[in-house]
Amino acid sequence: MPPGVTLGALAVLGFSYSLPATRLAVQGLDPWFVAFGRAAGAALLAIGYLALSRAPLPSRAQVRRLAVVAAGIVVGFPLFTSLALTTQTSAHGAVVIAVLPMSTAIWAVLRAHERPPVAFWLSSGAGLLAVLAFLAAGGGFSGSFGTADAYLLIAVVVCGLGYAEGGALSRELGGARTICWALVVALPVTIPVAVWTADFSRATGTVWFNFGYVTTVSMFLGFVAWYAAMAAGGVAKIGQLQLAQPVLSLGWAALVLGEPVGWPALVTAAVVLVCVVLTQRSRVVSTKSVPEPAVR
Repeated sequence: MPPGVTLGALAVLGFSYSLPATRLAVQGLDPWFVAFGRAAGAALLAIGYLALSRAPLPSRAQVRRLAVVAAGIVVGFPLFTSLALTTQTSAHGAVVIAVLPMSTAIWAVLRAHERPPVAFWLSSGAGLLAVLAFLAAGGGFSGSFGTADAYLLIAVVVCGLGYAEGGALSRELGGARTICWALVVALPVTIPVAVWTADFSRATGTVWFNFGYVTTVSMFLGFVAWYAAMAAGGVAKIGQLQLAQPVLSLGWAALVLGEPVGWPALVTAAVVLVCVVLTQRSRVVSTKSVPEPAVR
């Protein structure tokens, strides 16, 4: 298995618990604190890594691109998913988040200058339809479109942008340094909001555990692997690995919340696996010359 796919699969496994963890965290913490506090906490890990690795400062042009990454995955996605999950379940959130791989692929065309072939789009679309059909059959589409759904759609759009911009930038900085510098660039925003919204009166051990998860894994370690994977394997192709994330998220719901997972989940997982394999076999062409992926 190519290194990019291996790293991407590990990142998706880590990300798959993000929605259930966020749902549990916002039950005892302000959603704004969950979003900005996790970013501020992850920034402390990032600063430690940058200091130990003696990372050089990014250029002005790279800082501008890092600001785009930060707006998408450090601020935008955590904030809008936290707001949505105060009133919606993580299973419902998985319905909308299932379109994230397609959003990433579209942004890869616009920002990373990639040109996936028709076979790629067909395979990606088939995987998306399989996931949406499975979630719809399980009641994921119950209820009318509301504010929480709008938040989730915004989260998908900005996250796809952050993935694409960060994946392209990782070819210059490396996966670890890209997410680290993005977290640092966002500090002037994340720290004040986290301090302002800090209220721990309802926080329990379970709440803190899940907040710790979204801080260390969802916001830091997962992105180190994710951006390194996209730098090595391409933004559009690696992004399609997230087709498996909604099904994995339901698996976490079964383990953590005791919800049953029957044969439809297994069938869907098999279909998604085939679609992911087909997208990985597609040759994505870049229309822009880029440096070799950095290993840092």
